[in-house]
Amino acid sequence: MDIRAPTAASSADRRTRMGERLRQLRLDRGMTLQHVADRSGLAVSTVSKVERGLMALTYDRFSELATGLGVDIAELFSEDGERFKAGEVAVAKSGEHRLHETDTYLYEMLFPDVWGKSMTPMVGNLKPFETMNFDRFISHAGEEFVFVLSGRVTVYLQDKVPFVMESGDSMYLDSTRGHLYASSGAEPARILVVCTNGAGAENRLLGET
Repeated sequence: MDIRAPTAASSADRRTRMGERLRQLRLDRGMTLQHVADRSGLAVSTVSKVERGLMALTYDRFSELATGLGVDIAELFSEDGERFKAGEVAVAKSGEHRLHETDTYLYEMLFPDVWGKSMTPMVGNLKPFETMNFDRFISHAGEEFVFVLSGRVTVYLQDKVPFVMESGDSMYLDSTRGHLYASSGAEPARILVVCTNGAGAENRLLGET
C-alpha cells in the first residue's frame, strides 16, 4: 500500500478548495470572519488564512471551526451530503474518502457525504516523530478509538510516558487528554481513528452525579 506524502501542488490545491468551501459556508450563513472566530475560539487571522488556503488545521481546531460555522465536520469536505437517518446503512468502497493534510498528519476522512454522524471515522498516515511539525498536544471533546493497521506507532499522551503500539494493537482514550500519534520507525505507519462528538463524555459525567 502506497502511503507516500502527496505532492506540494496537490496539497496546495486541497487547501485552496477547502478554503473556498469554508468561505461559501460562512457567506451562506451571513457570518463575518469575526463571527466565526468568536464562535469557534480561533483567531480571526487563523480563520482568514484557512479560507485563503494558506493554512491547514489540526483535527481539534478543524472541529472547532465546524462548530463556529454551525455545521457537521463532514460538511466541510462535501457539498452534496445527506444527514444520517435512523435505520439507514452507509457503505463506502475503498478509495471513497476526502484527504485532509496538516503539518503532522495526512487524514483520509471516511463517509464525507454522510452528515450528522455520532462518530468521525478516518484513516491516518503517520511519519516518524522527528519529521513531524508538532508545537502542542492535540485535545478535543469526546472519546477516541485508534487501531494500528500497519507499522509501529508511538502514542504521546500528556502527563504520561509514551506508549508503543504494534500492528493490530488498539487504544481507547478520553480525547480531552492531550495526545499525538507518530510512526515509531523510519517507515510510515497507518492507523484507523474513530472520534465521538462528545456525547459519550457528557453521558459519563451525568452518571457520576
